[in-house]
Amino acid sequence: MSDIRPIRIFDTTLRDGEQSPGCSMNIAEKLEIAQALADLKVDIVEAGFPIASPGDFEAVRQIAGAIRGVTICGLARANNEDIDRAAEALREAEQPRIHVFLATSAIHREFKLKMTQEECIARAVAGVKRAKGYVDDIEFSPEDAARTEIDFLCRVVEAAIAAGATTVNIPDTVGYATPAHYAGVIRSLIERVPNIDRAVVSVHCHDDLGLAVANSLAAVEVGAGQIECTINGIGERAGNCSLEEVVMALKTRQDYYKADTRVVTQRLVPTSRLVSNITGMQVQRNKAIVGRNAFAHEAGIHQDGFLKERTTYEIMRPEDVGFGKTDLVLGKHSGRAALADRARALGYHLESDQLVRVFEQFKLLADKKKELYDSDLAALIEQQIREVPEQWSFARYTSAAGTDEVPTVRLTLRRGEEEVSCEMARGDGPIDAMFLAVEQITGVEVRVRDFQVHSVSVGKDAQAEVTVEVEHRGNTFRGRGVSTDSLEASARAFLDAINRASAGYSSALATAAAHAAPSA
Repeated sequence: MSDIRPIRIFDTTLRDGEQSPGCSMNIAEKLEIAQALADLKVDIVEAGFPIASPGDFEAVRQIAGAIRGVTICGLARANNEDIDRAAEALREAEQPRIHVFLATSAIHREFKLKMTQEECIARAVAGVKRAKGYVDDIEFSPEDAARTEIDFLCRVVEAAIAAGATTVNIPDTVGYATPAHYAGVIRSLIERVPNIDRAVVSVHCHDDLGLAVANSLAAVEVGAGQIECTINGIGERAGNCSLEEVVMALKTRQDYYKADTRVVTQRLVPTSRLVSNITGMQVQRNKAIVGRNAFAHEAGIHQDGFLKERTTYEIMRPEDVGFGKTDLVLGKHSGRAALADRARALGYHLESDQLVRVFEQFKLLADKKKELYDSDLAALIEQQIREVPEQWSFARYTSAAGTDEVPTVRLTLRRGEEEVSCEMARGDGPIDAMFLAVEQITGVEVRVRDFQVHSVSVGKDAQAEVTVEVEHRGNTFRGRGVSTDSLEASARAFLDAINRASAGYSSALATAAAHAAPSA
């Protein structure tokens, strides 16, 4: 339809989303998500903040070199060092963008920057011009724009565009705005900034008041052309605007917004699952669009109406967002080609050696379970694509426990060709005893901060997925384990965290100082 306005989707899962506590990812995981985002056909992937750390720089550099068909963006404060570092990381990108930001609100100018309005404008212009010397596609964000005086905001935006910004992003950095307020800010900029037609107006909303999606949609109504968002809405504090929600709102209510995106909506659920599995941030069951209950009908009246006519209680089809009527996929007689094909359909791009390892584990699981589901396969793949040096690996265990008995665990771990065993007869239960045994064998002591177990699929033989968050020497590490045996899954998850601690893979909490950039 010619009257439908295209809206760009700027995904910041790998930058702002990763700043959510506990969501830190290694480079292999970031590459996997970046490819999934390209397959989803978002317009821009903000791959990271290159100056933050050597790991961030390398992740942006590798994503820029590997991912095609999408703009790759790097974040930079409005200073020479940040911008030069971002440009270096983006050197091999097919479509590079540098995203320059500077705080503009009165509270930030007074307490953080110690700068006047004129000094802020001069710094913003200098930053945009320096970035423009490297690439043509420049985005500028006046941080905390929603709380910036409107007259000053108009001046900053006009100056940034004049200096070469092709996108001006208007962040509600602290989630303070309401839909009417935020729409008023965007409307004022469009009406009052004389050169606004030379740039795309973008919006970046946080969810502190639960209004990120509503605010973003309100901005689209008055002329915004780009929405910044994250998969599953992850991000600083309460999170960001949820990509899947805002995309489906535009698609479902195209009659009202007269706007749409190029996102392949059938890939929303697979991408959501991928990000959830990698970050350990589970999606709540009643989450809009991608939650397990999003298309479930239990009330009798709803079921009756739905069976008579689907649209009585469903405004979207589950298959339009990536849910299938059933996700039963493969059995023990399935071949490697079928497995590879299903993995691609789930959004995974496996190298040949990864496929070999996944296929071996798949055959072992198929002997244990009668029915294998997409979620089982996703869990297997996630176990194989982790880029953590495995100093210790799980071998086997035996356990005895009871209500009035001291739990006893005999655990055997491998380190290279060597097997080391330990018997532990203490703890509050078999899981506690298992964790104590792992610590004794590895010599690494940690404090468990979080422990979660949930079913990967359905049925009595479903795999258990365990996530463990531990603290070691002031840093936080997350481990994950999957098995049809929940105690084994717990041991694998705890051991994964121990290996990460030994390898120095700190979480977002540990690297918070490096991520000194506030969420733009």
